[in-house]
Amino acid sequence: MRKAILFIFLIAVTLPAMTQRSADYGVSGGFTTYLGEINPTNIFYNPGPAIGFFYRYNFNPRQAVRANLMGSRVSGSDLDFNNIIQQTRAHSFSGMLGELGVTYEFNFFPFTTIKGRKIDYTPYLAAGAALSMNNTVNFTLFPSIPFSAGFKINIAQNMGLEFEYGFRKTFYDNFDGLSDMVDQDDLTWTHNNDWYSFMGVSLTWKMYSKLSGCPAFADLAEEKKRKR
Repeated sequence: MRKAILFIFLIAVTLPAMTQRSADYGVSGGFTTYLGEINPTNIFYNPGPAIGFFYRYNFNPRQAVRANLMGSRVSGSDLDFNNIIQQTRAHSFSGMLGELGVTYEFNFFPFTTIKGRKIDYTPYLAAGAALSMNNTVNFTLFPSIPFSAGFKINIAQNMGLEFEYGFRKTFYDNFDGLSDMVDQDDLTWTHNNDWYSFMGVSLTWKMYSKLSGCPAFADLAEEKKRKR
């Protein structure tokens, strides 16, 4: 776990130090939900507000890697469910959730926020690794695997809008303060751990593009062409 945490941290720190020529910066807003012992199936249960910031390095119009930082609030209560077991147990939790992650993105169509005569748009898939934390029971750090699907569209010069929905597979089973009563020898990586999801909208901004040059000089060149 220590090696995974160090790997995620180093990538997230060094990405912004890479060349800025193909960099996107963005802010995200939306909500998170949780799946676990209290809520095993309802993926839209009790959404909590979430906000995030990210840096994206575009290798080409189809592939990119993104480092993101997200914070949100999560909560749950047995009393929200009608079955007798949960009504009797009456357990609840609430707290903050944080995430520092790195994901690889694949665009189905070539995409850039450099909006010219045409509108670029594409669906995309993303997956990677993250270091998550919460304080619903105690302050705890744990690794997770983020994977998501989304849609991007350029809305103005160097600006884009994105819609994304995804899950985080965690390697932690005390997210909600409850653990399955399963023998440790019977546990697998796909079972007995809590999940959380994120749905939201992001606004991105490209500072500079190696394909088109500095936007300020591009606007100046266009102005000169019109005067001719």
